[in-house]
Amino acid sequence: MDSNAALVDFLLGLGDDRLVLGHRLSEWCGHAPILEEDIALTNIALDLIGQATLFLGLAGDIEGKGRDADALAYFRSDREFRNHPLVELPKGDFAFTIVRQFLFDAFGYHLLQALAESAHEGLSGIAGKSAKETAYHLRHSAEWVVRLGDGTEESHVRAQSALDEAWRWTGALFVPTPAEAVLAESGVAPDLVGLESVWRSSVDEVIRNSTLELPEALPPTGKGYRRGDHTEHLGTLLAEMQSLARAHPGATW
Repeated sequence: MDSNAALVDFLLGLGDDRLVLGHRLSEWCGHAPILEEDIALTNIALDLIGQATLFLGLAGDIEGKGRDADALAYFRSDREFRNHPLVELPKGDFAFTIVRQFLFDAFGYHLLQALAESAHEGLSGIAGKSAKETAYHLRHSAEWVVRLGDGTEESHVRAQSALDEAWRWTGALFVPTPAEAVLAESGVAPDLVGLESVWRSSVDEVIRNSTLELPEALPPTGKGYRRGDHTEHLGTLLAEMQSLARAHPGATW
């Protein structure tokens, strides 16, 4: 795989993670447990979709096939998406949404901080801006994990159940694709194996404060989610997300 193809593949993964998770968070609009949280989740969803637009736009520019961010978002099939499975799972209850968000925020924050030092100027610029937004996302989700875990008996049980479910998908976050391996060698992307220990340290601290318990080990994964393997949930999500654009191809607003 040449460096340009590797970079496009990597950028698609960064954009797809945020596009899909942003869509999942948008499903809470009008349904969150309190008004303040309704607004907060909607704003975080908008941040994620904004980040996705930047990453996908850069991928389209480098690819050079005339596909912009909208084309990449709305006219690819589920097999062409490069997101991690964690972000495509159904929103579940509020506890699952928060725990899933925290685990991804912690991963995203440390990854973006590392990418802000990327040898690729365009990528480093987007990552630096996105890392600042993600720092607020992480603080928000971490505070809620502690609030739920160390709250009532019911909130603790729900948060622990959410953690048990979400945790088994986190192994895929640290399995490098061939593209990521190529980019790590050239200083464009960080080594995911090295990033795992930093992520785990930040997760451990919050989980400890929340009185929740992590499973004993990070689960391994043999699936190539970055290469098109997904759960059955992504196809349903994309059918909804892409329906308007596909019904009116070429439309502008």
